[in-house]
Amino acid sequence: MQYCRRNGCPRSHVRHRRPRGQPLVRGHVLHEPEQIGVEGLNPADYDPTALQAAIQSGNPAAISDAATKRFNLVSSDLALGHVKKPARIDWWVVDNDLNAAKQDALLRSALAQHNLTAALNNLLPTHPQYAALKVALAATPESEQAKRERIRLNLDRWRWLPKDLGEKYIIVNVPGFHATLVQEGVNRWKQRAIAGKLSTPTPQLNANAIGVILNPWWEVPKSIEKEAAGKKGFVSVKGQDGKVQRWRQPPGPTNALGQIKFVMPNSKAIYLHDTNARSRFNDATRALSHGCVRTQHILDLATELLGDDNGEWTPDRIQDALDNKKTVQANFVKPVPVYIVYFSTAALLDGRIVDYKDLYGRDAKAMAALDMKDGGASLAPPKPKPEDEIAVQPMKPKPQQPAVKQPGRVATR
Repeated sequence: MQYCRRNGCPRSHVRHRRPRGQPLVRGHVLHEPEQIGVEGLNPADYDPTALQAAIQSGNPAAISDAATKRFNLVSSDLALGHVKKPARIDWWVVDNDLNAAKQDALLRSALAQHNLTAALNNLLPTHPQYAALKVALAATPESEQAKRERIRLNLDRWRWLPKDLGEKYIIVNVPGFHATLVQEGVNRWKQRAIAGKLSTPTPQLNANAIGVILNPWWEVPKSIEKEAAGKKGFVSVKGQDGKVQRWRQPPGPTNALGQIKFVMPNSKAIYLHDTNARSRFNDATRALSHGCVRTQHILDLATELLGDDNGEWTPDRIQDALDNKKTVQANFVKPVPVYIVYFSTAALLDGRIVDYKDLYGRDAKAMAALDMKDGGASLAPPKPKPEDEIAVQPMKPKPQQPAVKQPGRVATR
């Protein structure tokens, strides 16, 4: 949006010369380059030189264009992250914090209130982890470049998430191998987790958990069907033609899902569940699953959530259902957001910073994109030009002429 061009901002909104250390543009962009650096972003990515040149030109239209462009870049990166999707490996978290319409409204409102700094700051993540990582970045000397880059990357990863994660939510940090229930900003429950193997990595996504299934069947994924086909303890499901369509494992002590699984619909078919091999929670590196998240003491978590908001599923009712050995779904009174994320650097409750192993090797590409002006958008495969595309359309029969038969023709464009 070119706000001043359309709405005739008075020239008093533009400051042509500024004292040292003051914002570049008054009434347009008040987020100082120093503040951008505090967030782990590179001030040079927002082209302050071009903005200063526009200011010095004295041309209101040029100043409006330059300031609006910078505002859009800064607001987008503060709300959604600088690293773009091509460099976010297997990241499917939906973040609708900002779009073109919201950005337009934000700028209009901020200009009307004469406070763009507050508007931009309000886009930043409010999670305590983000604040702790900012403190860590400020305390890390420039000489420790590798550490600073890891902190900067994980600050950006927080910006990849919705600003508001919810009053109550579950967050699973794959490199840290933990699942945590957070309520009103406080860890209410935290236990160990087992994530996907290197060959079957756990994707990053968000979903709403609506309840749990007690005594679940395990529907064997097609990708690992060969491991179960024809083996003892697995049941085949056949189609009308008598051919095996898929394999299932019935509830019981050998079931891979244990006693319980969370119902959290998502396009990747990933969910939290129990396990029949609980001793593996003692492993230091817990990358062992086929992609889903095995969660320690998950029955305790489910019991808490089912009892919230005066839920009808009491601990006794849950235990009775388990003892009956029948498969039953128990729903929460309110859905609970679940975020499966990937932070290779995080803050502990005491403020200390811990580095986790980059389990799936996802840091390098994202770090490189963080240092690119376009955030790695150019890493996406180039779209074919129209002249390079050949669209083959179905051949339409032409009416036959009495004298000459016209051959069919393939249309190209």
